[in-house]
Amino acid sequence: MTLILDGKKLAQTMQAEIAVGVADFVRKHGFAPGLAAVLVGEDAASQVYVRNKRKACENVGIQSWLHALPVDTTQDALLHLIAQLNTDTNVSGILVQLSLPRQIDESVIVDAVAPLKDVDGFSPMSLGLMMSGQPRFFPCTPYGVQQILVRNGIAIDGKHIVIVGRSNIVGKPLAMLLMQKADGANATVTVCHSRSRDIGVLTRQADIVVVAIGKERFLKCDMIKPGAVVVDVGINRTAEGKLVGDVDFDAVKKVASAITPVPGGIGPMTITMLLQNTLRAAILQHG
Repeated sequence: MTLILDGKKLAQTMQAEIAVGVADFVRKHGFAPGLAAVLVGEDAASQVYVRNKRKACENVGIQSWLHALPVDTTQDALLHLIAQLNTDTNVSGILVQLSLPRQIDESVIVDAVAPLKDVDGFSPMSLGLMMSGQPRFFPCTPYGVQQILVRNGIAIDGKHIVIVGRSNIVGKPLAMLLMQKADGANATVTVCHSRSRDIGVLTRQADIVVVAIGKERFLKCDMIKPGAVVVDVGINRTAEGKLVGDVDFDAVKKVASAITPVPGGIGPMTITMLLQNTLRAAILQHG
């Protein structure tokens, strides 16, 4: 029987653990860790995502603030806000919700977040530390992928993992994370992308396949070997309004030994790892 990797259930378990850590921090320091979220514009999906993050903060005892800015906000104005948040001792972590309007250079904004408050793990310093085997913050979605595997007893050490997608948010940092010389890593990783020839040939070699390309039901059952583990990071809305992933779930689950659903798989884990990073940031800043 195929194991459904329930990210929602695991997130609840891990958030209970984080809540204990937050309570310990409060007892030691007299105040709670804090997360400042910055949202530019009125994208509906981003608004829902930020709202879910703030609710999760409340559930574990982390303070949260939302800075909602109009879509025509200038880059200088956003940089000014980030500079204020960088120096605010109540703010442990800063989350700038991507993507940003076209008048703003995302790389400049990501670089502007103080390294010890980069709870998204996107800055060159955070990625560089991970690349060198000295991680401070793991990017939240890759971290969530790793944890859903580890916490379900799925071996990563020595396995061949094929990642479909090379984005800076998922594909590239996930490859670095899974290649670390550490528990929950030590994998052999192949990264596929739009220029890869016959992706199915590569995915059929994998013990674990991770798909993150934003293409509705891209991965078919004939693209994996029997017994492979499949992690779906994608989220797409069909013409009928249904949320589906990058994996043809109903077909692939008949071949896979374990699979994440959409929704309810990696999404809740991403938020949970943001909470974990925020607590870690507070500890790094205050001891």
